[in-house]
Amino acid sequence: MKITTIEKELNSLAYHGRGIMIGKSADGRHAVTAYFIMGRSENSRNRVFVPEGDAMRTKAYDESKMTDPHLIIYYPVRVLGNKTIVTNGDQTDTVYELMDKQMTFEQALRTREFEDDKPNFTPRISGIIHREGGDMNFAMSILKSAEGDDSSCERFTYAYSNPKAGVMKFIHTYNSAGDPLPSFEGEPKTLELPSLGIDALTELIWRNLNEENKVSLFVRYIDIKSGECETRIVNKNA
Repeated sequence: MKITTIEKELNSLAYHGRGIMIGKSADGRHAVTAYFIMGRSENSRNRVFVPEGDAMRTKAYDESKMTDPHLIIYYPVRVLGNKTIVTNGDQTDTVYELMDKQMTFEQALRTREFEDDKPNFTPRISGIIHREGGDMNFAMSILKSAEGDDSSCERFTYAYSNPKAGVMKFIHTYNSAGDPLPSFEGEPKTLELPSLGIDALTELIWRNLNEENKVSLFVRYIDIKSGECETRIVNKNA
């Protein structure tokens, strides 16, 4: 699997759409996750990330300019015991609620499909971090239309046991620019996770996201043994 840097990958596209990164810190002590949103329309760009306990939600920056909250307002991050769920839509709640009823991550997502934003049919991307026995594992999922055909949903889940330190997996919604926007293809990308504190990593990701299209960024370091968290949020509309 080809490994690239965060800088190179984020500069490879002007519009990744929404993106999830998950990995283990270089020192092996922390589970690391990042979630960002980008936007092209005024409605999509009119958002901020807001912390809510150990969760995080999106909110309209200017309520008077919010034309359609559908697919825009949701909880990207929720925590269920020793599990941290990160997604690009309200499937966060689906995963949280069904896993709380003893379903698996994959079973919960089988109740959902890609977004109904014709003609893009934006993929639903999801990730989950599980701390157990002094270590971590994680999984990532993408639900997407079959080459833009909304009558068929393609479902892919990628699970990572005993993940290597200093490496992140990265999945995002769009493969390139276009009209309609083409969905992400292939396995999650592999990125180097440099030996950086949370502030330096947050700055690195934010600085390399396309200036015109970036909207908000969430980064969390989770102590694998204790579960203690550090979180950073950056909003373009500050």
